[in-house]
Amino acid sequence: MPPGKYGMQEEWEKEGDQGIMMDFLLPTGIFLKFLVSRNDTIKSIKKMVWKNARSEALFAALGDPDAYVFTCINQTAEREELEEESRRISDVRPFMCVLRLVAREGDRVEKLTNTQISLLIGKGLHEFEAQKNHEVNEFRTKMRMFCEEKALDRQRLPWQQWMEYSFPCDLEPCCSPPECGNAKSKNTKKLFINVKFEASDESFMLQQDPQDLPVALIRSALKKKATVFRSVRQEPEDYTLQVNGRWDFIYGSHPLCQYKYIFFCLRNGQNPHLTMVHHSTISKYQEEQGQMCNQVFKSRSLSRPPPLPLKKNTSSLWSINEPFYIQLLQGNRVNADEGMKLVVQAGLFHGSELLCKVVTSSEVTVCSEPLWDQKLEFDINVADLPRMSRLCFALYAVIEKAKKPRGTKKKNKKADCPIAWVNTMVFDYKDQLKTGEFLLSTWPSVPDDKSDLLNPMGTVEKNPNVDSAAGLLIRFPNIRQHPLYYPPLEKVLDPKHFCTGITSLKEIMDNKNYTEFFEDEKELLWKLRSVVRDHYPESLSKLLLITKWNKREDVVQMVGLLRNWPELPAIHALELLDYSFPDPAVRSFTIRCLRKLSDGELLQYLIQLVQVLKYESYLDCDLTTFLLERALSNRRIGHFLFWHLRSEIHVASVSCVFGLILEAYCRGNIHHIKLLTNRYLPTLSKSGSQKMTAEDLKLCIRQESYVEALSDLLADKCRFMDSKMKPLWMMYRNPFVQGDMVGIIFKNGDDLRQDMLTLQMIQLMENLWKKEAIEEFTLSCAGYCVATYILGIGDRHNDNIMIRETGQLFHIDFGHFLGNFKRKLGINRERVPFILTYDFVHVIQQGRTNNSEKFERFREYCERAYKILCRNGTLFVNLFAMMKAAGLPELTSFKDIQYLKDSLALGKSEDEALKNFKVKFNEALRESWKTKVNWMMHSLAKDNRP
Repeated sequence: MPPGKYGMQEEWEKEGDQGIMMDFLLPTGIFLKFLVSRNDTIKSIKKMVWKNARSEALFAALGDPDAYVFTCINQTAEREELEEESRRISDVRPFMCVLRLVAREGDRVEKLTNTQISLLIGKGLHEFEAQKNHEVNEFRTKMRMFCEEKALDRQRLPWQQWMEYSFPCDLEPCCSPPECGNAKSKNTKKLFINVKFEASDESFMLQQDPQDLPVALIRSALKKKATVFRSVRQEPEDYTLQVNGRWDFIYGSHPLCQYKYIFFCLRNGQNPHLTMVHHSTISKYQEEQGQMCNQVFKSRSLSRPPPLPLKKNTSSLWSINEPFYIQLLQGNRVNADEGMKLVVQAGLFHGSELLCKVVTSSEVTVCSEPLWDQKLEFDINVADLPRMSRLCFALYAVIEKAKKPRGTKKKNKKADCPIAWVNTMVFDYKDQLKTGEFLLSTWPSVPDDKSDLLNPMGTVEKNPNVDSAAGLLIRFPNIRQHPLYYPPLEKVLDPKHFCTGITSLKEIMDNKNYTEFFEDEKELLWKLRSVVRDHYPESLSKLLLITKWNKREDVVQMVGLLRNWPELPAIHALELLDYSFPDPAVRSFTIRCLRKLSDGELLQYLIQLVQVLKYESYLDCDLTTFLLERALSNRRIGHFLFWHLRSEIHVASVSCVFGLILEAYCRGNIHHIKLLTNRYLPTLSKSGSQKMTAEDLKLCIRQESYVEALSDLLADKCRFMDSKMKPLWMMYRNPFVQGDMVGIIFKNGDDLRQDMLTLQMIQLMENLWKKEAIEEFTLSCAGYCVATYILGIGDRHNDNIMIRETGQLFHIDFGHFLGNFKRKLGINRERVPFILTYDFVHVIQQGRTNNSEKFERFREYCERAYKILCRNGTLFVNLFAMMKAAGLPELTSFKDIQYLKDSLALGKSEDEALKNFKVKFNEALRESWKTKVNWMMHSLAKDNRP
């Protein structure tokens, strides 16, 4: 075939509404060819086919259009059925301009659901089937049954409990009413609420105590209605309260002032506006969702798969007292410079702990398919392999350095050139020691990082780009004739109690900054492990770190001890999800502790829980089940879980596992698929990067394919914003309130996970301050001074600091944190620990230079805020540590977290910490002129930008 470009890729990437000539093959043997618009949907194209086919032969042989479906060859050279007919042809992007019409086969509802899920999660479900992987298949079956059963259980709930799933309450962390924003109002104890009944224009102004429960307000509204309209008395249990203009409901056993909407109204001196909604309206929503679910569930058999066959003729791993070894056979697709030698390094790890000495292969000459055929034996017996043993490989090249001049005593050294790494588990997902040959498709190494060739923190997934990645072929030996299984630890006795060395143990336990231990400390900790359990249970991580996981007797002791370990507070348990603690019993215990998290708390830590999924070695794990269970019990959690997973579906190392979890969630929440699809706009998301005018944008939004998804969008009010990434300013009509609009900024192209992490930490800080719990500016300024100092937030200039109309200060754009401050021409532009300019001080002192009382109160707020955060320092460090797996450029290792430990004064007394903070505070005030210079430079640079 002559060189050239084939396919329609370039055509589909064009903007506009140009026509495209397409070919259509009908099942009657008729061939049609006509012009279609790039923005026509599959449904409208099908109508055109029927219209054009009327004048052709054998038209009568065609049945109803719904009996047929288009197929095409897609961009990955696979045949695809176009079941989702609301898609545009430019979104389908067939490889060639040919669509074939075929009779539908199989279950249409099931096929349509599969197509919708594939489009939504950004990964075709056929990719899972094509793997022919038993673990993937069993996980999909199990999770589908689990999630669909959860969905059925949810539809059977009484309407009040169903509300808790669909419309979870948005609550403040504390139940104390805020001070009224209106300084002139003295009625801070009274709450005036405007209440109306649905389908009625009449409203009442009712007065309630902020500490009253919602049912008291409902009772008052019903009483008022009965008095005014002389209506029949109704029961308050039949109603709920909805915030006007929002899908936000107020119900349950919390004080009115704790609901965020009412809290906000109280703080700003406004009257809340609520609507009384009858339970029949809620039941209607529930019924509509149930009908959608039932259609899908009826379309397939819910019969359980046959049970797995019982393990026969098996042997216990602990009966094999022989060294563990593997056979390194050969490599393929290896790319390295000629004249070098290829070497493979192999290490056995349990979490971050190296179980025995690293083994290194012999050197072989560089070629595409190097041959080793070498036995690599490890200094550990098979019987002592822990259940979560991980075999880590590194492929690298070595070359002799140039010879030294005569007289130089130093010997020639070999330079390492990292090429690739790959990890695999020693046991399979069924607890069986692996046997046979495995081709491991590797991941490229970082060329400049020669410190650690092995990457035990990395994924155990193989690189899916098998055509371009280097491969290592290894063989696990058949040590015995029968399969070897890791034994179940069911008959484990508790270790004996010890009562000596308590004083020195306390010193170890009290040190919050402990990461390494001396040998005598390890010995003491292990000896007093029962004392640790009984008196210092929150120090479980320290005991796990010093456990000898390569010694089966100690493993048995530790797992047995864990069975009777007191449950930890969730904030202490979070650190046990780090990759350093891979044992299944530990992770199961951790999830047991996390079950105590409220929905609000779980949302607070959800971004971290998604990241530590990357540390799980097998698909079916307690963390995955826990997250799915909670997501299917609270739609807000489900919504955020979906997008946390969906945002990384393009990352090769997690694409499979995240895709499988997304599929399972969609199976358990069919109704949510439609809502999520309406919020997913792939074409608009790239619009800002194209050279589109405002008029082009408006034309794009008005297209037929966007009508349903953007039904409330006000096209005439949408525009591109004047900044480098050209984000979209989108205005929506509020369908509940006449004339009300909601604006959002839509930005594509930036990795916003670091911003999300920073905002999460600031929200957590706010919650902590409210729990220990005025002028809006003074309080918010104090909070941000402390928050930006602790988190080491950089790039603070006048464009990134905003003030609301209420006087509340807030920051935006958190692209730099943990002390990564901007530099210009080698000069650090940010020379103060946090932003505190004389402009801020002027406002805090209400414009009076001698108003020191106001400023001292501000200083006191800062110091109180700092002390509260220091008391919770371990929580912040743990949450940042859990984010190492995210791959954020400024957070990749424990070294990056050291800044946080220093700013929180971890390991120091409260007095020492406060003394250090006071020094930083005075420095910020004294050096504030430097901040003003930096802001001026930023403004000049911005004004001169082309």
